[in-house]
Amino acid sequence: METPPIVTPQEWKAARERLLVQEKEVTRARDALAAQRRRMPWLPVEKEYAFDGPKGRSSLLDLFEDRRQLIIYRAFFEPGVLGWPDHACHGCSMMADQVAAPVHLNARNITFAYASRAPQPDIARLKERMGWHWPWYTITSDWDVDFGVDEYHGTNAFIRDGDRVFRTYFVDNRGDEALGSTWSYLDLAPLGRQETWEDSPDGYPQSPPYNWWNWHDEYDHPEMAQGPMKGWGMLRSEDRAGEQAGSGAWTLPRTRTTGLPPVVLRRRPWRSDSASQPGRWTACACSTYRGRCPGRWPAGSWPTSAPTWSGPNCLAPTSRRRSAR
Repeated sequence: METPPIVTPQEWKAARERLLVQEKEVTRARDALAAQRRRMPWLPVEKEYAFDGPKGRSSLLDLFEDRRQLIIYRAFFEPGVLGWPDHACHGCSMMADQVAAPVHLNARNITFAYASRAPQPDIARLKERMGWHWPWYTITSDWDVDFGVDEYHGTNAFIRDGDRVFRTYFVDNRGDEALGSTWSYLDLAPLGRQETWEDSPDGYPQSPPYNWWNWHDEYDHPEMAQGPMKGWGMLRSEDRAGEQAGSGAWTLPRTRTTGLPPVVLRRRPWRSDSASQPGRWTACACSTYRGRCPGRWPAGSWPTSAPTWSGPNCLAPTSRRRSAR
């Protein structure tokens, strides 16, 4: 095997910086392509389609689950496919293994789903075996034929306006290979990431980047999102937040002091039994410390000496509460 040259640390850094210039160009080109994708014309879906799901017969509109956008991948799991009935096809299974928690997409008004021709009992069994937890429907109409996925895998994107459904995008072949991360699906969704740095048509919903991010098990607690927990106000323009978000950089933007009142981080009773909720945070943060409050300790492990500065709604034990200094 012919290997690349062996170099000094300085030479390696210089080579890395040269490559980074090209990588940034690709990143910006990808952002520009996503902006064009959001301007693709919408194709009305006039025909009725039927699917079977865990709750029975469903229409294409039902698959949205009351959200505005739908991304649906056609996976090959059915009689005649290699692996049946124990497995879906090899490629579709690899795709499924790399899908991020769809709850992050749900937070941006997107429903993510799979569709195959296997009966629901077989799909339920496969999901349980493989640890896949997103909605997976049985195609019972000619939806796959009409949307280009009757013979090969592919990903379709839809948006609805009331009860009207529109097809906005389609990708297959190697275009599917890059999918799986939250960001990859957001970039092909009709409304995109919905962040202020994006180039989207006028009137598209947008919010500051970073602020909406949350742990996948905490989206029912919006006060636990990154923005509220860190007390971020409006991002300063010189932070170039758009470029940071678009490049995938993890550099945090600077923030200004807001002087806002205390923020409750968790509205749950304090629990001293750490075995029942190991490592769960239970205190709140005051306006001085926000998400970096030194009083946020794992349940059942409150320190005996370190003070806990707390807001008036703190859920920590009374003996551990202190006023913000």
